[in-house]
Amino acid sequence: MYKNELNVEDLVFNEDRRESDYLELPLSRQTFWLMGGAIFIFVIIAFGRSAYLNVVRADFYQDRALANLHRELELPAPRGIIRDRFGEPLVENKNSFSAFLQVSELLRDHKDINLLAEKISEILEQNADDLKDFINQANLEKRGAVVLARNISRSQTINLVGLNVPEIEIASDYVREYPDALAFSHILGYIGESETARELEGQSGIEAEYNSVLRGVAGRMLIYRDAKGKILDKKIAEPSTAGSDLVTTVDGDLQNFFYSRMKSALAMLGRDSGVGIALNPQNGEVLALISLPTFDNNNVSKYLSGKSQPLFNRAISGQYTPGSTIKPLVALAALREKLVDPTFQVLSTGSIEIPNPYDPENPSRFLDWKAHGWVDLHSALARSSNVYFYQLGGGFERFKGLGIARLHEYWQKFLLGQKTGIDLPSESAGSLPDPEEKEARTGQIWRIGDTYNVSIGQGDLLLTPIQLINFIASVANGGKIYRPHFVQLTVEPEILADYSGWTTEVVEVQQGMEDAVSKPYGTANLLAYLPMKAAGKTGSSQVANNTRTNAFFVGYAPQENPQIAVLVLIENSKEGSLNAVPIARDVLEWYYYNRIQQTNNE
Repeated sequence: MYKNELNVEDLVFNEDRRESDYLELPLSRQTFWLMGGAIFIFVIIAFGRSAYLNVVRADFYQDRALANLHRELELPAPRGIIRDRFGEPLVENKNSFSAFLQVSELLRDHKDINLLAEKISEILEQNADDLKDFINQANLEKRGAVVLARNISRSQTINLVGLNVPEIEIASDYVREYPDALAFSHILGYIGESETARELEGQSGIEAEYNSVLRGVAGRMLIYRDAKGKILDKKIAEPSTAGSDLVTTVDGDLQNFFYSRMKSALAMLGRDSGVGIALNPQNGEVLALISLPTFDNNNVSKYLSGKSQPLFNRAISGQYTPGSTIKPLVALAALREKLVDPTFQVLSTGSIEIPNPYDPENPSRFLDWKAHGWVDLHSALARSSNVYFYQLGGGFERFKGLGIARLHEYWQKFLLGQKTGIDLPSESAGSLPDPEEKEARTGQIWRIGDTYNVSIGQGDLLLTPIQLINFIASVANGGKIYRPHFVQLTVEPEILADYSGWTTEVVEVQQGMEDAVSKPYGTANLLAYLPMKAAGKTGSSQVANNTRTNAFFVGYAPQENPQIAVLVLIENSKEGSLNAVPIARDVLEWYYYNRIQQTNNE
């Protein structure tokens, strides 16, 4: 037998031995269930994914497929027009051109994005690295094309086309223009590109507050090309939808006049900062609002580093000690608490002294701005006597004043120290003095001198101009504090607080403010020569360690049926409140001849 010859008998016997070495066991029921469950889950996942792609995302992938065959371009939507109360446009949309880049096609064609970005940035005068980052971070799931720049010049258009890059598209667009930019900048605000998508959005003012209303819905255009990139046809797949117009409460002519009058007055004083506000006290409508210095919202970039903060809206965000313009509030509180009646008199010799227990030879002295003699509530408001309101607020000798706790209570009743809710962004709340806060901050206890100071609008009491004039407007209308607003309402104006039941107290304070105008000794007597009766209150607020004075005027007219409430503030005024009153007089006079008399003649 050959050595390698196969022995059948050995093979059979060996096979039997191998099979006998193993034991066959059936699969358990649990194994079948696990395998079946796994298969079932896999089928569900596959079916769900298929349904999601073919049903839920069908339109998206159909559009992307179409975009692979053709080009898709966004059709910008014009923003809504902002109008004044008479329907006059305060902003315009002008035709322009914008540059778009088809990033998805660049990636598909494997072009050097970084090199192209450098060429584009040079033409558009942009930072090359920023442009590269923007292109590389483009959200291609959302759109294939991105905006390179809006409102490009004619030369930039020609140079971009000269790059001979088919992925760059030049399309019609809109640019926002503000005809009276300097007068309306803090009301209207401005628009700019969002940080993520370079979409135009409101950045401040009404443009920001009502961005969702003003912003339209972009459309889509399909651009058909041949294999060489030549345009064969264009088709609008989805037309753009313009944003909604807004009709505001602003009186455009009054705004322009108020702005010009403030600007000229500040120029004569060698000053550049101030605030002017006009409200309708019967419903909270904002008729005019000026914050100086202002800015050109057609070209915001050059104002970003201004030392005088031209982009800062002093009217709603600035916090000021109100000076004597707070005295009508203190008078209301004292009358309501029945601490005094209108005949209560105080002798003002030019100052008031408080004994100093630690140094009897040097009593604490608090000055009036002049000696007024005997004054009652009406004449104290008209003359703006500090001594009278020192005593109403902090008391003197046997007379117990309101005290800081009750003053704080009334500040809150009249909604000071909180935002008015005006429909502009970045409103401040102001700040109310608090004894505990003062002690924690300075280590000094609250003294009667602190109460004296806040009783005449000095010290730590900080209000925004819109808060102050909103309170004065409530005195004018008899006790209703409305939410100030810019956009015409389709419902009744919102009442934030109502003390119209305090008829006696309100009438007495109104009388004091009327005397400030009509009496020869009144601090606002310059308004007595208006063609209508007015009421007002002046104020001078010492700031910067008494080295500067802010001048205030607040008031309203006509006296019998107030239609306008006005605030004028001049920062760092040379002659205190004397500088604010002439501006208010001219604004009220303009309003009488151009609005009140005109309405009466119709």
